[in-house]
Amino acid sequence: MAFGRSSRSRRPVEPVTLKILVAGGFGVGKTTLVGAVSEIRPLRTEERLSEAGRPVDDTAGVESKTTTTVAMDFGRITLREDLVLYLFGTPGQDRFWFLWDELAQGALGAIVLADTRRLEDCFAAVDYFEQRAIPFTVAVNCFEGADRFPTETVQAALDLDAEVPVLMCDARDRSSVRDVLVAVVEHALAHAGRLREPATT
Repeated sequence: MAFGRSSRSRRPVEPVTLKILVAGGFGVGKTTLVGAVSEIRPLRTEERLSEAGRPVDDTAGVESKTTTTVAMDFGRITLREDLVLYLFGTPGQDRFWFLWDELAQGALGAIVLADTRRLEDCFAAVDYFEQRAIPFTVAVNCFEGADRFPTETVQAALDLDAEVPVLMCDARDRSSVRDVLVAVVEHALAHAGRLREPATT
């Protein structure tokens, strides 16, 4: 009589853990995105916007925003039994950019979240990841009332390399955000594979 290996006898899978950054301009939806997919209660470092900060925090286009991330957002999602992502949301304002270098250490890749109403706000994040050769995916957060553009138009407006994926998403929707995370992992792993390829003569 043949015996199959019971599920109880299988060794538990030790998952690979990968670090992904979530960046973009002020009020673009980074905190919302992390919260939408995190399987743990997300860590948030939000503070209320004050009158003193209004001269340095540009709230044009996001006038209803009352809080801001001052350090980072943190969440976790298991994509597969053997693959876990740790998500680190970066602060959006210029005055907190000194934290980005710390947050970027050990990151496999990044998501640059964009708002078509304020597309210029994500230029700094695009430049940051390009200069440090950190592979990234641009995710356009489709806000209600915002104009919708083809991904090719967004790619051209941001002057992105052809290999950089651009996706439309809803930062509030778990399934939509999960698709973006899968895309950035695949892009980052493909980028790492190209770096390992031997040079041809």
